[in-house]
Amino acid sequence: MDKRRIGRSDLRVAPFCLGGNVFGWTADEATSFAILDRFVERGFDFVDTADVYSRWAPGHQGGESETVIGKWFAARPGARDRIVLATKVGMDMGEAGKGLSARHIEQACEASLRRLRTDRIDLYQSHVDDAEVPLEETLRTYERLIAAGKVRAIGASNYDAQRLAEALKVSAASGLPRYECLQPDYSLAERGFEAELAPLCRAEEIGVIGYFSLAAGFLTGKYRSAQDAAGRARENRVAKYLTPRGLALLDVLDSVARDHGATQAQVALAWIIARPGITAPIASATSVAQLDDLLGAAALTLSADAIARLDAASAGGIQG
Repeated sequence: MDKRRIGRSDLRVAPFCLGGNVFGWTADEATSFAILDRFVERGFDFVDTADVYSRWAPGHQGGESETVIGKWFAARPGARDRIVLATKVGMDMGEAGKGLSARHIEQACEASLRRLRTDRIDLYQSHVDDAEVPLEETLRTYERLIAAGKVRAIGASNYDAQRLAEALKVSAASGLPRYECLQPDYSLAERGFEAELAPLCRAEEIGVIGYFSLAAGFLTGKYRSAQDAAGRARENRVAKYLTPRGLALLDVLDSVARDHGATQAQVALAWIIARPGITAPIASATSVAQLDDLLGAAALTLSADAIARLDAASAGGIQG
C-alpha cells in the first residue's frame, strides 16, 4: 500500500485514518478491539483520537477513547509500533481545563500518554484555536515535548486560514516546530475547506486529514429522511443535510457507486483520497463489517467522469 507523508514530517501513513471517537462510546471495548485488530490486519496504520472523546456522552468525562486504545496496546504486544498515533488537546475537559497554554498542554499530554499507555504521541494536534494564548507559547511548549521525545510532530484542527498562516509565520521566525497537518471538516457535503485552507496547505506542504468525511454518516446513503435518522447518535448532525441538494447528491453517489461496483461510503471516501493535497480522510466504524466496507475506499479508483459528476453535485457543499 502506498504511504503518504504527513506534511514535511517523517511520518508516513496509509491513505485512510481510523477515527477513534466511537471507541468507548458507540463501540464498546470488545468491539473496539476487534475493529483495531482488523484495521492492522488489513495493512492500515493511522489512528486518530482526542483527549475529549467521548465527554459529550452521558456519564462520560473524556478520555474514554484514549483509554480503550491504551488497553488495546497493552493487550497486543508490538501493536504500538505498527500504529501512527494521533491525538488532540485543547477542548474543554472540565476540571482538567482547556486551551493551548503551556501548562494545560503539558498536563494534558501526560494524561493522554497515561491513558494511551505509550511513551510517545506521533501526531499531537491543537484541537481548536485558542486566541487567548500567544501562538509562540503554544508552539514553544510543543518544542519541549518534541525534544523530550513525547511528541514526534504537531498538527492543527479547526484553524481558519488566517490563524494557520500566522502560526506558520511564528514557527519560521522563531525556529519553532510548525504544524505539519491540518484537520478540517471536509467531505462531499462540506467543501468550505477548499476556498482558502486548501491552497495554503498545498503551498506550505501541510498534510490534510479531514474529519466527518462521511458527513456524520449521511454520505453512506442510509439517511434519506428525518425518520431514518431519528433516535441515532448523530441525528442532529445529519438533519442539516436532508435538503433537496443533499438528496440530489445522494442520487449521484448512488449512480457512481453502481457504476463502480462499490458502496456509497467507499465512493465518498475515494473522492477525498483523490483530491490534491489530501493525506487521508478520517472515518470511524462501529463494527468490523463496517470497517471492511470503509477500507475498500483505499483500493477504489474513480473514473474522471465520476469525479466530475460528484464535483458538480457537491459544488460549494450541500447546505443552503
